[in-house]
Amino acid sequence: MNDNAAPTRDQAWALLNQYNQSESLIRHALAVEAVMRHMARQRGADEEMWGIVGLLHDLDYEQYPQEHCRQSERILRENRWPEDYIRAVVSHGWGICSDVRPESEMEKVLFAVDELTGLVAAAALVRPSRSVMDLTAKSIKKKWKDKRFAAGVDRGIIEKGAAMLDMDLGALIEETIAGMRSAADAIGLRGTL
Repeated sequence: MNDNAAPTRDQAWALLNQYNQSESLIRHALAVEAVMRHMARQRGADEEMWGIVGLLHDLDYEQYPQEHCRQSERILRENRWPEDYIRAVVSHGWGICSDVRPESEMEKVLFAVDELTGLVAAAALVRPSRSVMDLTAKSIKKKWKDKRFAAGVDRGIIEKGAAMLDMDLGALIEETIAGMRSAADAIGLRGTL
C-alpha cells in the first residue's frame, strides 16, 4: 500500500477475503460496514474510512480467534495500513481482547454496533419474513430481555457503547437497523420482502 494514499474499499475487500472464507463472518463484516457508513453519513464523517474500518474489524477472527485484534494489528501493519485505521480496528475489542480504548467517534460507533448487528441479524432471522426490512427497535428491545435469545451477544458491551456515544439505546438500535437495511441483500436479510 502507498504510505500516503488512503486505503480503498477494494483493498479492504481483498484483504478480508484473503483471511476469511466463512460466509457468516463475511456477512457480519458487510453488516458492520453498512452500519458504519450509515452512521458516518448521519454525522457528516468520512463514510469511506468508517465503512472500511467496519469491513475489516474482524479481519483476523476466522484464522486467529484466540489472538483476535492482535493479529489484525500485525496484518494491517505488515500491509502498511495507516495508524488510525489500525487503532480503530483494534479498539473494537476493548475490554475483551484489546487494551485500546475507543476514543474517536468512529471507534466508539464501531464498539457499539459490532455486537448489536449480531442481535439485529438474529432477530430478523426469527421473523416470519426473515427480513431486516420490517424489523423494529421495539421488536429488538423485546428480545433484549431474553438472555437465551442470541446468548452470544454481550448486551453489556452494546450498553457501554451507547453510553460512550451519549446515545439512547433505542436510537442506537434504530440506526443500526437502518444501516443494515441498506445492505439487506448482501447480508442475506432481505428475506421474503
